[in-house]
Amino acid sequence: MTIRFCLGLLLCGLSALNSFAQTPPKAASATKAAASVAYVVGHRNPDLDSIASAIGLADLMTRRGVPCVPAAQGKVTPDTAFALAKFGLPVPEIITDATDRKLLLTDHSDTLQSLDNLAKGEILAIVDHHKLGDVTTRSPLEMWVWPVGSTCTVVAGMYDFYGVGIPKGVAGTMLCALLSDTLLFKSSTTTPTDHRTAEKLARIEGIRDIQALGMEVFRVKANLAGTPARELLLRDYKDFTMGGKKVGIGQIEVMGLSTLDPYKAGLRAEMNLLKAEKGLSALFLMLTDILTEGTELLLVLDDGALVEKAFGRKPQGDRLWLPGVMSRKKDVVPSLEKAFAR
Repeated sequence: MTIRFCLGLLLCGLSALNSFAQTPPKAASATKAAASVAYVVGHRNPDLDSIASAIGLADLMTRRGVPCVPAAQGKVTPDTAFALAKFGLPVPEIITDATDRKLLLTDHSDTLQSLDNLAKGEILAIVDHHKLGDVTTRSPLEMWVWPVGSTCTVVAGMYDFYGVGIPKGVAGTMLCALLSDTLLFKSSTTTPTDHRTAEKLARIEGIRDIQALGMEVFRVKANLAGTPARELLLRDYKDFTMGGKKVGIGQIEVMGLSTLDPYKAGLRAEMNLLKAEKGLSALFLMLTDILTEGTELLLVLDDGALVEKAFGRKPQGDRLWLPGVMSRKKDVVPSLEKAFAR
């Protein structure tokens, strides 16, 4: 009995010591937690998918035990502000420098589209739906890259994989992003997974008419009144390297191209200025009409022959109509990359 009693005391003591070792004082614990917070951030000139996927991923990772906060590399677009307000979510804080930060990148994996000093930060994960870019890491990372219409579709799949429920508010904002990025399911990037994900997000949020919500988003997105031409050009703009050349591609999505007629002269002027400022070999602006399902491509470039090589059509002056083309990532970027490579 005495031996058993002594062993019991010894085990109790070891248990208490182990508990103490694993539970530091509250002040030290709080300091450690603050230092370990990671930022989830999308690409430069953030669109709705970039912001919503950062919010969803930050929520998921935090609930998995990795404290995260959503962030953005710039101010939010009108449709993003609409979605956040509609579903009661705050606007993420803005960060532009990766130095000494823990990071999760969403909706991009290209250094040209990412934070300044990216190599001075620590990348924990990449979640995206574009082609694989040139971001590299020093350590292994979690990586989810799916060929779907929206990064929010990928994030929703991660929630399922880890058995975590998507909260209301987050679900609604992610649904808005999915509808925006797939152009109401009309984009060539849309997959059955996007449709299923949209239906699930709508059920969580209690939304009965998905198309009606999408139209709300696009009415806000297509309202250009009072917006300066430079802001329109940069609203959904990305830089690329193609065949060793710097290339810029922007996109404006509208419900009817005629709404852009008053802005085209200003857009062309700003395109010429931006091309010179960035030292680009070419700058393209996609004017995408959701109703007619096509894109008018505005061109400012050094070698006009590249356009015909890429799309098999001769431009009419500084523009080219591309029927059925609505996706930058799937319809435009791959064709241009092949042309520049040749």
